[in-house]
Amino acid sequence: MQQAVAAGVTRLIAVGVNLDRSSNAVSLGHAYQEVWAGVGHHPLEPSEPDLAAMHALAKDEMVVVIGEIGLDFEHVGGPHNDLQVQRLNELFAIATELDLPVSVHNRGAAQELLTAISAHHGLRGVMHYFGLEWDWAQRFLDVGFYLSFAGLITRPSREALREVVKRCPADRLLLETDSPYGNAQKRMGVPNRPAYLVDTAELVAELRGISLEQLADQERANAITLFQKMK
Repeated sequence: MQQAVAAGVTRLIAVGVNLDRSSNAVSLGHAYQEVWAGVGHHPLEPSEPDLAAMHALAKDEMVVVIGEIGLDFEHVGGPHNDLQVQRLNELFAIATELDLPVSVHNRGAAQELLTAISAHHGLRGVMHYFGLEWDWAQRFLDVGFYLSFAGLITRPSREALREVVKRCPADRLLLETDSPYGNAQKRMGVPNRPAYLVDTAELVAELRGISLEQLADQERANAITLFQKMK
């Protein structure tokens, strides 16, 4: 946290991938004034989500998002695709009821996610760790979602993704670390951490032709708009 604040990263969301991790995230939110929490159930979690417990936890004042949730159809051995979709719809329903945004994981299931999002009227959120090309970016933007970019954009092979960064509307662009994963190319092989968000931010500012300070102002405004308790 000290390193993050020193680097200028002053608003963070600790995201849960199951009930225990979500509870830990809420505890971090109460312990650090710079941290808020996400309550989620990752699509590759083998256990059934305790929906009642997640619903109750998500009412905590520090919770700003239902996530990480989503679909992962590429991982061998994960829950069946149909079961993932069922769970996702249940979690979307919690988000809609509590008027919270969602942070959505996608791997090999973009069309299924679009279908599920469109079925839940009023659902808002962000496509976490976005890595697709512009045609898919446009479709998620068209349903009102934000796009969140991490160190993946620094990979030499990701020119198409950098084009998405350039074209994304300014008021729909978010940045993340996905710590301890998602490092920028220059830090490959070491655990990621919130302070390293600046690595991604520097490239985003360069790609969009703005200063780092201008990007920081826009990112702060975007985060407050989507994650409304983070003011």
